[in-house]
Amino acid sequence: MLGGYKWRVLIFPNGNNVDHLPIYLDVSDSSFDARTALSTALLRDRFLLRPRRKMASHIVGYPRMGPKRELKFALESFWDGKSSADDLQKVATDLRCSIWKQMADAGIKYIPSNTFSYYDQVLDTTAMLGAVPERYNYTGGEIGFDIYFSMARGNASVPAMEMTKWFDTNYHFIVPELGPNTKFTYSSHKAVSEYKEAKALGIETVPVLIGPVTYLLLSKPAKGVEKSFSPLSLLGNILTIYKEVTAELKAAGASWIQFDEPTLVMDLESHQLEAFTKAYTELESSLSGLNVLIETYFADVPAEAYKAITALKGISGVGLDLIRGTKTLDLVKSAGFPAGKYLFAGVVDGRNIWANDLASSLGTLQALEAIVGKDKLVVSTSCSLMHTAVDLVNETKLDSEVKSWLAFAAQKVVEVNALAKALAGQKDEAFFSANAAAQSSRKSSPRVTNEEVQKAAAALKGSDHRRVTNVSARLDAQQKKLNLPILPTTTIGSFPQTMDLRRVRCEYKANKISEEEYVKAIKEEISKVVKLQEELDIDVLVHGEPERNDMVEYFGEQLSGFAFTVNGWVQSYGSRCVKPPIIYGDVSRPKAMTVFWSKMAQSMTARPMKGMLTGPVTILNWSFVRNDQPRFETCYQIALAIKKEVEDLEAAGIQVIQIDEAALREGLPLRKSEQAFYLDWAVHSFRITNCGVQDTTQIHTHMCYSNFNDIIHSIIDMDADVITIENSRSDEKLLSVFREGVKYGAGIGPGVYDIHSPRIPSTEEIADRINKMLAVLETNILWVNPDCGLKTRKYGEVKPALTNMVSAAKLLRTQLASTK
Repeated sequence: MLGGYKWRVLIFPNGNNVDHLPIYLDVSDSSFDARTALSTALLRDRFLLRPRRKMASHIVGYPRMGPKRELKFALESFWDGKSSADDLQKVATDLRCSIWKQMADAGIKYIPSNTFSYYDQVLDTTAMLGAVPERYNYTGGEIGFDIYFSMARGNASVPAMEMTKWFDTNYHFIVPELGPNTKFTYSSHKAVSEYKEAKALGIETVPVLIGPVTYLLLSKPAKGVEKSFSPLSLLGNILTIYKEVTAELKAAGASWIQFDEPTLVMDLESHQLEAFTKAYTELESSLSGLNVLIETYFADVPAEAYKAITALKGISGVGLDLIRGTKTLDLVKSAGFPAGKYLFAGVVDGRNIWANDLASSLGTLQALEAIVGKDKLVVSTSCSLMHTAVDLVNETKLDSEVKSWLAFAAQKVVEVNALAKALAGQKDEAFFSANAAAQSSRKSSPRVTNEEVQKAAAALKGSDHRRVTNVSARLDAQQKKLNLPILPTTTIGSFPQTMDLRRVRCEYKANKISEEEYVKAIKEEISKVVKLQEELDIDVLVHGEPERNDMVEYFGEQLSGFAFTVNGWVQSYGSRCVKPPIIYGDVSRPKAMTVFWSKMAQSMTARPMKGMLTGPVTILNWSFVRNDQPRFETCYQIALAIKKEVEDLEAAGIQVIQIDEAALREGLPLRKSEQAFYLDWAVHSFRITNCGVQDTTQIHTHMCYSNFNDIIHSIIDMDADVITIENSRSDEKLLSVFREGVKYGAGIGPGVYDIHSPRIPSTEEIADRINKMLAVLETNILWVNPDCGLKTRKYGEVKPALTNMVSAAKLLRTQLASTK
């Protein structure tokens, strides 16, 4: 065998006549006895052997759903009892093997394992540590699907664990619940199993673990535990488990291990940084014999954290994000980099879909190489590729020009390796030339720029776009017109999307049914949803959004400057995937987008019908956004488009208009020094959309699954008439801000039940939640509603849950009336 290399054999069909095109045959030691072949005259005269060394390339992580959402469908089939655990595991195994082989074939040297998950990587860590909350009745042993999915989704008797946003992304993780009495046991051997699985395929991988400090900093005190309890106090306890895991990985033959510590990019306090140093110092002896990579991403690493990381003796490499970390290169230049350690340079964007500017990235790498040394620089992605779509090859409907500007996860793997080869002196000139041509095409394309839109957006900067009348006076005017009861009930927007409904939309898009047939089918669905809400006695209705595939894509399809994919799915949480639109140019609204359906729905009922829109900040944050101008400029353009839609809805007689800003908190920068600027333009963008409506038009907004307490004053500054906001899944965390004295004068509907769980709450449970709200909020501003839209639920769950919600509201109304 020849040093464990893969070999590329160049076979010239006509002897040594190199005028003929060579045939390339890739072989490895296991399939080709090169020593024997080398002794033959045939090989001497007619073959050339070149060892294919893997360049210094690395991928932080990879999408787990599959190119056609194979995992999503396998999970949902399993949850519905239509397939077995073995069936689910088979799909998962096939996906993992395919991903590893893809990266190996692309020439990636440091291939990650344990980045696959059946639901969430933080939940996987909770399972590894055996940190199962008591309510799930875990009794020990290897954690199976029953316990695992109960924690993620809840079950008939107990609610799910809290779910919130993963840093500033649209991915959601399951929040660990910890307390001083939490018992930790090594209860999931997934990391070791998947490493062994890859090794059996002949692929050496780098097992990836959520780092112990990040895990604890993302945790929350369990229910009943003092809020002052610090999960960091459990560091010593969980390090015992980490030592067991690393010992098993070492015994299995692992040579590298990656600890993801993204919290290091945040503004940590000194004791938190000390915990990081303490953790890896304590792990040092256990990690002896392993190369250790500390991976950071999503922002610049602050100087103090950089100093702490690079000072560690027991680590071999540091991963830095040079895309969102715009000051990282300067930091490395000024602070230097420790001799003998590897720098994993994240120069390929893991969070957007634009093709890398290879020439620019190569320049950055060469600047780093001068500091780090030629043999100590590894080309990497800025973060896991799970935040991008999977493979551009699957996109058959994107036009060729836009497609040439893009790179999905599979293409980014190729970009990483191309940069690594170029850095090693093996630059693929043709690949770099094609990339340069695509970059030039995008900059000069007339499709990108609309001067009229740019002028209109620029003119916005002279005003703060506030409604003239204060919210208290507006609410009085609205109540006179709407005549709602106290504790008015509503839902957030969407109703269940049945298979029949999805089929109708697909058939219409494929021109298999006429527009008349499509409108008739959607009208029937809206009528059904309206009648159901009237039967349930809900006060403010929604039309259920049957015509919409996604709350962002639906609008993007009707706005200029957007492009769309067929299979550009990205995981949001669990089996839930979204297909973000691509904003490639200036944005405008050619015609009305929702007025037809809203007018139709309002004509079916005498009750107020909400016009449903997605706000500009959410459209921005849930799209793949152009990177050739500041994000706020694009957001202002979207705000102007939504403003026109709001005014058209009002003119059509819609008295309640909801402008969802579910992703406003998600876009908040991780560093405090950058947050005020973001909140200023994000809140301003929302106000632009509705600044011109009459006092009697009630403007709602909705937010979900983030920590809102730290931006409550910005939420108030949005100046919406009513805000509905997720509350129950996060164990009523939102209410604490009002207990602490924040005064809120507008209408507010903290969610009374979690729609991301199949569990149906009782009337008593919901009434108890409402009473907790009434303890901190005025009766006349409180609304009753679910946490979020009902799109992902089934009617068999929605009907009883909403029945109980309305019954709880009526019960409280009766109780409140009797106390007057």
